[in-house]
Amino acid sequence: MNKNTVKKEFFSSDYPRSDIESILRVNQAGEYGARRIYQGQLAALVDSPLAPSIKHMAEQEEIHLATFNTICINRRVRPTALSPLWHTFGYALGYVSGKLGEKAAMACTVAVEKVICNHYQEQLSYLNKKYPDEEIELKTIIEKFYEEELEHHDIGIEHQAQKMVGYNLFSFAIKTATRIAIEASKRL
Repeated sequence: MNKNTVKKEFFSSDYPRSDIESILRVNQAGEYGARRIYQGQLAALVDSPLAPSIKHMAEQEEIHLATFNTICINRRVRPTALSPLWHTFGYALGYVSGKLGEKAAMACTVAVEKVICNHYQEQLSYLNKKYPDEEIELKTIIEKFYEEELEHHDIGIEHQAQKMVGYNLFSFAIKTATRIAIEASKRL
């Protein structure tokens, strides 16, 4: 899905709703961070056999980010104030994990995408409960992006992420940092 396939009327509702604003803000921030992670990984692993897989994931993240950017602009939802931090932290995480090796880069991907998949599932559950007959297009976008994030997770598993030395500790640290980033981006 590209930003042009999202219907214009999706953006012309009488918002803001603070819960929807929070969802949009955190999703835009998360996709921004993911884009930066993959940019860092590509810089570190430019000549790696993994580069095409990372590029594929990065391209999907670009579409996710463009979609949430457009929705946020049109619904007048401000981005998180933490964007400069995610800009630096995301790239550094991607670059360092790439420099640690292919398995470390994929372990980073698996950890981040696991948290994001859980996060998207929680959002969908919330939206379906609170807005069963509303926000259909937002729910559809989140469902589609959930499937693509799950694909990224599975790519990491296929590329032996779990065989990284120190995988459990590395994964725990990245998952924890990702959860903290999500909570902070919802509010700030």
